[in-house]
Amino acid sequence: MANPIRYTISSSDPASHMYDVTVTVDKPAADGQVFSLPAWIPGSYMIREFGKNIVQLRGESGGRKVAVKKLDKHTWQAAPCGGALTLSYQVYAWDLSVRTAHLDQTHGFFNGTSVFLAAHGFEGAQHVVDIGRPQGEAFKRWRVATSLPELKARRYGFGSYAAKDYDELIDHPVEIGDFALASFKAHGAQHDVVITGRVPNLDMARLCDDLKKICEAQIAFFEPKKKRAPMQRYVFMTLAVGDGYGGLEHRASTALICSRADLPVKGKPEQTDGYRTYLGLCSHEYFHTWNVKRIKPAVFAPYDLRQENYTSLLWLFEGFTSYYDDLFLVRTGVIDTDNYLKLLAKTVTGVLRGSGRKKQSVAESSFDAWVKYYRQDENAANAIVSYYTKGSLVALGLDLTIRAQTRGRRSLDDVMRGLWERHGRDFYEGGAQGVPEDGILALMEELSGADLKRFYERFIRGTEDLPLGELLPAFGVSYDDALPRDAKPWLGARVSKDGGDAKLAVVHEGGPAMQAGLSAGDKLVAIDGLRVPASGADGLLARYRVNDTVRVHAFRRDELMEFTLKLKADVAPQVTLAALGKPAAMVRQRESWLKLKA
Repeated sequence: MANPIRYTISSSDPASHMYDVTVTVDKPAADGQVFSLPAWIPGSYMIREFGKNIVQLRGESGGRKVAVKKLDKHTWQAAPCGGALTLSYQVYAWDLSVRTAHLDQTHGFFNGTSVFLAAHGFEGAQHVVDIGRPQGEAFKRWRVATSLPELKARRYGFGSYAAKDYDELIDHPVEIGDFALASFKAHGAQHDVVITGRVPNLDMARLCDDLKKICEAQIAFFEPKKKRAPMQRYVFMTLAVGDGYGGLEHRASTALICSRADLPVKGKPEQTDGYRTYLGLCSHEYFHTWNVKRIKPAVFAPYDLRQENYTSLLWLFEGFTSYYDDLFLVRTGVIDTDNYLKLLAKTVTGVLRGSGRKKQSVAESSFDAWVKYYRQDENAANAIVSYYTKGSLVALGLDLTIRAQTRGRRSLDDVMRGLWERHGRDFYEGGAQGVPEDGILALMEELSGADLKRFYERFIRGTEDLPLGELLPAFGVSYDDALPRDAKPWLGARVSKDGGDAKLAVVHEGGPAMQAGLSAGDKLVAIDGLRVPASGADGLLARYRVNDTVRVHAFRRDELMEFTLKLKADVAPQVTLAALGKPAAMVRQRESWLKLKA
C-alpha cells in the first residue's frame, strides 16, 4: 500500500488572505511527479479554475530545490528526484462563498478542491492533513469545524485529520474561527451545528430542535426499517452575514451562508419568512446526503474534476431535492400546510413568469448547466429554465401522477427509496453504481408501477407547463392562476439599482420595453420628462393606466436615447394555492401526500 499523501495548511497572516499549504509524496513518480487542482467542485456545475489562486509554488526534496514545470492552467510536473518530494505554495482565499475558500481575521473557510493539489497516481492512497492554528494572540480562541475524521487532532481542535482517498479529502469542507457550536442526535447519529459570525441572541436550542425533526424524518424516509443515517456524524456549517444565501452539499456536512436576520432569536417564537427559507436550505442540503452524494448520475461515478461532466439528469438530482426540501418542513410540522402551499405557489409563479421555459426542457437545462444556468446573462429569463425550480414542479407532478394512477398505493417516495436501495446505499463501499442516463424512465416506471412515458416526453424532455391545475384539486388543493382585474401598467423589464441610476437588468421578451427598443443595460433617465429614481419606475408608472403611451429617455452607454413605449398589463399569472376543507376524500388524499395527522 502506498504511503499516505501528507498535507499541511495554515496561515502566518490571515489578513493577507493567504493559506500556506504543503503536499508531500514519499515516493514520487520516477519520471516526474504530476500534481493538479480540480477545475470545478461537485454540486456547482461550472468550470471555476481554482488553480488561478495558487501563488509561489516551489518544489523541494532532501533540502534541495526541485524544478516544477506548469503544464496547463491547473497542472504541474516536478522534475525527477530521489527522495520524498514536497511542494509548498500559497492559496489566495478571498471568495466569500460556499464553493471556494475565504480567510481573514474573523474566520477561515476552505474546500479541499481549492487548496489541496492531487498527486497523480496516488489518488487512492490515504490522505492526511495537518491543520495549523494561525499565529498570534488573536487566534487562540479559534477552533476547527469539519466532518473529516480526526487522526491525532481532538474534535474541533487543530492537528491532523485523515481521509481514505483524495475524493474523500475534498468532500469535507473546513471552517476555522471562533464559532457557536451545538449538537443533537438524530436516530443515533451525531449532528453538529456551527454558526460563524455575529448573531446576537441566537436561539440555538430552537434551531437544533427544528433541524432534529427534519434530519430524523429524512433518515427514516430512506431507511424506514433501520432508521440509520449513511454517516456517523454530520456537520451543518453556517456563515451568518448581513445579506447572503447559499449552500453546497457534501457527504457528511454542508457549507451554508445566510443572512443573520434569518436565524431564530431567543424570546421571539414567531416564525419569520427568513427562518423558513433557512430551514428549507438546510433541508435541501441534507437531502443531498442521499440524493447526489450517494445516488448520482453514472457520469459522476467517479467525477472527472478536470473538465465538464455532462448529464441530462440534474432535474432529478437538484429538482427532486428542491421538491422534498420544503415538503419535509410540512411533513415534520416545522411549517403548516398554508405556509407550504404559499411556498409552492411562489415556485409555480416564478417558473411561469419566465418565457425561457417554452424554449428549453429541464433535460436540456441539466445538460447545459455548465454554460447556461451557471453563466446566466441578461437574456437568461428569455432563454432558459431552471432545473431546480421547474425540476421541483416535475417532481410534484410525478408524485401526484403516481399517486393518482396507483390509487395511493405508490408515490414518488417509493421511487426515491428504490433509487437509494439500488444506486446509493453502498456507494462509497463500491457496491452501488450511478444512475444510468438513458434508463431513468424505465426505472421510475418499475419503481412506481405507473405509466410515465407521456409525462416524461411532455414535461421532462418537452417544454410543456405542468398540469398542476388538473392534478392538485384531487389532492384537496385549489389552483388559481386568474389574472388580477386591476392589473397595473407593466414596463416589461426588471429594474435594478446601479449607484444612483435605475438600470434595466432584464428586458422580458414581448414586453413593452423590448417592443419599444429598450435593452438590458440601458439606464432610465426620465418618463414623460420626470426623473426616474434609482429605486425604479414603479412610483411614476402608478399614475398611468394600461395602454397609455409614455416617452422614455435612457442612456445606452454614453448616448442619450428616446423611446416611445405603450404600457401593457402584466399578463404573467400570480398563482394561488389553498387547502380545501371538503370533500373528505380529497382531504384524506392531501393528508396522505403531506403526511399530516387527520
